[in-house]
Amino acid sequence: MADKLTRIFSDIHYGDRSSRVRSLASLAPLFDGADTVVLNGDTVDTRNGPHPQRTEALRQEALAFFSRNAPNTVLITGNHDPDLSGLHLQSLGNDRVFVTHGDVLFDSIVPWGRDVPLIKELLAAERMRHTGAEADTLEGRLTIFRRVCARIPQRHQVEPNPWKHLVSFTLDTVWPPLHAWNVLRAWQVAPERAAALARAHRPTAQFIVFGHTHHPGFWRTRDGRTAINTGSFCPPFGPCMVELTSDHLRIRQIKARKGEFRPDRVIGEFTLAELPG
Repeated sequence: MADKLTRIFSDIHYGDRSSRVRSLASLAPLFDGADTVVLNGDTVDTRNGPHPQRTEALRQEALAFFSRNAPNTVLITGNHDPDLSGLHLQSLGNDRVFVTHGDVLFDSIVPWGRDVPLIKELLAAERMRHTGAEADTLEGRLTIFRRVCARIPQRHQVEPNPWKHLVSFTLDTVWPPLHAWNVLRAWQVAPERAAALARAHRPTAQFIVFGHTHHPGFWRTRDGRTAINTGSFCPPFGPCMVELTSDHLRIRQIKARKGEFRPDRVIGEFTLAELPG
């Protein structure tokens, strides 16, 4: 019997003019040969915004496309699509691979963004409502985060007017003044925070797969785990994917060719084995 193949990638941001994905059909080659596809958050923006009809149309288009072209698609929520499904994390490979979007690594969800004051206010209110053991679990914390994310307003994410999108995107890129520093800081701390999250909540996980910061790569952490960021379909970098079989994990670049996104060269390969101790 052939070994089953799972592919994991994230941050498609379909419908956002910042995304390189102009048509969902361009993603179809990424499903070829895969038994299961895991989309690890920020597939499409589902939050409330100035264009609710367009938001809902993009949501329904995405759900219909994946149902039709990749029926074994697992949709994990992100901060931009907090209600796209009820699934906020997943453990794969006999609990050796832990998958979640990655915003849970940061106390303010998007520490580089304009909405940090609002996010802190909303998180404080949610934590007051949800005290006790449930709030201390990872699942409880993610539930709180998703409720907060649903109340963070859209800005440029589904703006149909190219000039309005450009202005809003530019403002989001340069403001607040420490935006660039906060982005770089998030890239720096994310791998070790991902390992700490696994150590606390998924101790058998060798690999932690996340997105969110749009910074692709993989890093060996201090405790021997490997943190993997699958990047984004938005500039300036490109996306990667994780390919998982029963005993191997590969990290591959995703490249656009002739209007389609396809798996490209392998940049990391690992054997799934039990963690020492």
